[in-house]
Amino acid sequence: MGLFSFFSKWSNDLAIDLGTANTLIYVKGDGIVINEPSVIAINKKTGEVLAVGNEAKQMLGRNSGSLEVVRPLKDGKISDAKKTEDMLRYFIRLAHRKRMLIQPRIIISVPTGITDAERQIVESAGRTAGAREVYLVEEPLAAAVGAGLPISEAGGNMIVDIGGGTTEVGLISLSETVASYSGVVGGDKMNEAIMQYIKTNKNLQIGENRAEQIKIELGTAIKTEEIREAEIKGYDTVERLPKTITINSDEIMIALQKTVNEIIDSIIKVLDEAPPELAGDIAERGIVLTGGGSLLRGLDKVIREKTRVPVSTADNPLFSVVEGAGLMLEEIHKYKI
Repeated sequence: MGLFSFFSKWSNDLAIDLGTANTLIYVKGDGIVINEPSVIAINKKTGEVLAVGNEAKQMLGRNSGSLEVVRPLKDGKISDAKKTEDMLRYFIRLAHRKRMLIQPRIIISVPTGITDAERQIVESAGRTAGAREVYLVEEPLAAAVGAGLPISEAGGNMIVDIGGGTTEVGLISLSETVASYSGVVGGDKMNEAIMQYIKTNKNLQIGENRAEQIKIELGTAIKTEEIREAEIKGYDTVERLPKTITINSDEIMIALQKTVNEIIDSIIKVLDEAPPELAGDIAERGIVLTGGGSLLRGLDKVIREKTRVPVSTADNPLFSVVEGAGLMLEEIHKYKI
């Protein structure tokens, strides 16, 4: 038995969706074992990592002066290389818990607009975290594989992955990306839009976590027959006191209008670049949505109206990228990465 065969037998190869909002890890043979927020808490004085993931996210907006709580990825880009590396190392070790820690192969999904410098940071983080081999795959390609699209065929497949920091649009044929666009718009921008709307129109300041909850509870891209309501607590910027108000889904639809239009613009840009033959395929096969942002109520209907192309959502939109990367890792020879 050769050395490579030995490692392949005993190591648990990993696929990682290193997202702005969440990091997911797929272990060969076990499926998804990590799904936690991309957040890290650091002791400012010592540099010690105090918490990562869910525990760290609970500290956002509640941390003291000696504690730094950050999301080391912003708008799909690495804003802090060291903290990204620390977070990634933590998650990889957590994924290997209760397993023999032999250096795995790792495949990491990255935005299509990633720079060479950022690629080097991600690769370095993977190796420093214990990988013997690191592969990078563009998010639309991984999402398309995870969604079960026939990307190896000579036909056009359009995937739209709406993540926390970016919307990744890819037109794929013969296992290669023919046209793509990475827009700095996604779940985070939706949260920011909700926070700004409530501050401007209700004189109430709320935190990012609460804005995300409102998005999940009330978020919609279209007007619905049933108007949903929710109470929100925050800080009144006029009276300078804590306050509770009620907000409804129609108001949140207005708050999200600009963000939804930016997502649609991203899709239209790639459709404009499509060769006629592939554009014809998309007109027939339609567009497939993945990512957490695809769960916004009515988003598929709005995209369908604006593009006049059929639109559907993947069966497991939150996991399409990481599951696709995992499948690619198992048959790495089939893909040009």
